[in-house]
Amino acid sequence: MTVNWDELRAVANSAMQRAYVPYSKFPVGAAALTEDGRVVSGCNVENASYGLTLCAECSLVSDLVMGGISRLVAFTCVDRSGNILMPCGRCRQLLFEHSAPGMVLETVSGFKTIDEVIPDSFGPRDLEER
Repeated sequence: MTVNWDELRAVANSAMQRAYVPYSKFPVGAAALTEDGRVVSGCNVENASYGLTLCAECSLVSDLVMGGISRLVAFTCVDRSGNILMPCGRCRQLLFEHSAPGMVLETVSGFKTIDEVIPDSFGPRDLEER
């Protein structure tokens, strides 16, 4: 499957503009391509109880599940200036849970597979194999 990274970044930028960030003032948008060709997106949603804040990846996965289960094949995440962001460890695990084997992420250090950004991970494929 060919990935149009410019289009994916544009969707992430559009999602970022909808972020609810009254506390940090740091909007984040994320977008991903699925195996069935859909583009899903999400933005961060803050909460006065900071621990309840949702990362953009969380809302992206909610969008994914609401649209029908499919696996993620390509992912990008941006800040308000359109700079690429690396998902935190929690979000890498969340993305891994819904990734197709070999999913590609656009990262601050170039394109990497999900296995490169969360090595020795444990997820649904492990449960199926074991």
